[in-house]
Parts: sequence; C-alpha cells; structure tokens
Amino acid sequence: MSTFMANPQNIERKWYLVDAEGKTMGRLAADVATLLNGKHKVTYTPHQDCGDFVIVTNVEKMVLTGKKLDQKFYRTHSGFPGGLKEVKYDRLMATKPELALRLAVRGMLPKNSIGRASLNRLKLFRGAEHTHAAQKPEVFTK
Repeated sequence: MSTFMANPQNIERKWYLVDAEGKTMGRLAADVATLLNGKHKVTYTPHQDCGDFVIVTNVEKMVLTGKKLDQKFYRTHSGFPGGLKEVKYDRLMATKPELALRLAVRGMLPKNSIGRASLNRLKLFRGAEHTHAAQKPEVFTK
C-alpha cells in the first residue's frame, strides 16, 4: 500500500464561510489559517498547496481581548531613516479591520510560495453580505 500524495490535478478545493461576529481575532485567525493551508483534510500533503477558499464575514465585529486595543501597534517601515509608522490597534480596527485579520492569518501561514498562494484565497468582508454566493460556501463551525 502506498502513501497518497496530492498533486495539482487531484486537489479539490471547497469554499467555507466563517462568521467573525464576537470571535477573538487570534483564535479565528488560527482556524482560518488551518483551512487555507489544508491541514484539516485527510489528503494533506506538506509540499502541495491543497487548502480551501475561506470567506470571512462580519470582520468589524471580531474582538481583541485584554489591553491589546490600547497597547498593540501595527508598524510599517519605509526603509528610509525616520520611516517608521505606527498605528494603534483601536484605530486600525475602526478603519481597516480586514487588514488586522489578514496580518494575523498571514503570520500563521508558512513563509514560502505556498503561504503566499494560500493568502490569496482569503476573502474578507466587513458586513454580513459577501459577493461569493455563486460558489455555494459551506458554513464552517468549530
């Protein structure tokens, strides 16, 4: 009996719908990263991109625990002297909650071409409405 190895011809991708309302950002990001990576499947193969598509709705209603809204920063640097920009998470969550969740999920994916391709299958929406009804996504509950 041989071990099953997935290849691009026999990978089947599903669409999952995740509701972020009232969920903690880190735990939600861990579940989404697992779906994007394909580790929930029996046919998971580490060297192949066998993950699924994930639609996350109500991103603006997810929560951060503790004092993270006041103490945590989103930092970017331009590479030039004095080019550091900092934004507190309370402002980031008010203006761009999709970016906050995308960064959390990106940190939990592998740092290679498979991780970058997986992140392209993540679809984030602020409200309850999404534009992927034609794909007939399954509701993901954990």
